[in-house]
Amino acid sequence: MITANIITFNEADNIADCIATVRQVCDEVIVVDSGSQDETVSIAESLGARVVHQPYLGDGLQKNVALTHASHDWMLSVDADERLTPEMVAAIRDLDLANTPHDAFAFRRRNMIGSRWIRVCGWYPDYCLRLYHHRRGARFAEVKQHASVAATNPCRLDADMLHYSFANLGELFAKPGRNFSGRAAKIMYQKGKRANAFSPFLHGLNAFVRKYLFQRGFIGGVDGMTVAISAGLNSYLKYAKLLEYQRDPQVLANEDFNRVW
Repeated sequence: MITANIITFNEADNIADCIATVRQVCDEVIVVDSGSQDETVSIAESLGARVVHQPYLGDGLQKNVALTHASHDWMLSVDADERLTPEMVAAIRDLDLANTPHDAFAFRRRNMIGSRWIRVCGWYPDYCLRLYHHRRGARFAEVKQHASVAATNPCRLDADMLHYSFANLGELFAKPGRNFSGRAAKIMYQKGKRANAFSPFLHGLNAFVRKYLFQRGFIGGVDGMTVAISAGLNSYLKYAKLLEYQRDPQVLANEDFNRVW
């Protein structure tokens, strides 16, 4: 018996397909919604999911909310834009979860732009622990950004899941500029981290070189180059915004640090 754990915010376009894939291995679905203004909640409820309403706490904290509502020991955490592949479904069904010594299982993740599977720039295999026994202590780290499951005896399985990361290249550039870099800059500023005039350029260049050269983006053609440029831009903007907080009192005064999320 497995409980699916899905966090949502305005995922009406994704939630039905997501629930359909997890239903192949889960007999309970919990959706933790952070105030969706579209049809996410009504769609989830119509498909038999239990919806828990919780203002967004940050990535790991939000994903752990479902633990107190779950009927089963084993949790399968899936984002609304992720899907189980047939081989992942088969791999989970083949597990003897009642007797396994492992407290978590990891799957490879195929990160997509549109319908294109990006295999370079560190985007694959991208192992993620997603199936975990929460009553043995396995759970997401209670951090607000880029949380992962902490487990004592995990196991990697030979199966992939799909992650429809970005609908197109426009989203690849829009999300870092609109959300990711500003959020990261706020967190860094609150933690006391500071930048200098060279920081945006150096960090942006480092991110690009790491993706394009060391993570072999150059063999990915246009998509590899584009992902590397996007990573560099995101890093550049993160430190440029941090520097702006330091050097422009008006920008700092107008920023609401209580609304990082």
